[in-house]
Amino acid sequence: MKRNLQKVALFGTSADPPSNGHKKIIEELSKIYNLVISYASDNPLKKHSENLYNRSLLLKTLIHDFNNPNISFDQDLSSPWAISSIRKCKQKYNLIDIDFVIGSDLLEEIITWKNINELFKEANLFIIPRKDYPITEKSLKLIKELNGKFRISLFKIPKISSSNIRKNINYSGLPKCLIPIIKKNNLYS
Repeated sequence: MKRNLQKVALFGTSADPPSNGHKKIIEELSKIYNLVISYASDNPLKKHSENLYNRSLLLKTLIHDFNNPNISFDQDLSSPWAISSIRKCKQKYNLIDIDFVIGSDLLEEIITWKNINELFKEANLFIIPRKDYPITEKSLKLIKELNGKFRISLFKIPKISSSNIRKNINYSGLPKCLIPIIKKNNLYS
């Protein structure tokens, strides 16, 4: 029998590289949810600068740096398809309900995702506003028309983008715990 003893947030990310924005998201989610589970994944709509192994190592390091039992790294959940990650999570953790976390930058594309109708049956969305990516009534209406349920985050995240970090690797915008790994492995150079 499946149970839901806790509120769970599932946060998959390209983490290319994980930024202080990712750090802030995970930190804020841990104040709302009993358990935050994160993993690095390949987004089929993006070209990644580093391979999944390196990106997951960076994200794992960031999550371990929190030293918070309510924040978990679980790379086994990783899939290019959100629906697969959601189903794996629900099965592995014996859950009925989870919230799938996305940034507002994904709102326009999410309705084109593989098995989006099934995704909306399996999970609710927790939408985090990102600067320069407004949450439009049009996007929310499309989600509602597909029977998607969502909540919009009240917390703000800093305007930090992984793509800008990759373009100008001066280490600003990166969590301090990741800098030694990036330097040692010559990542993003």
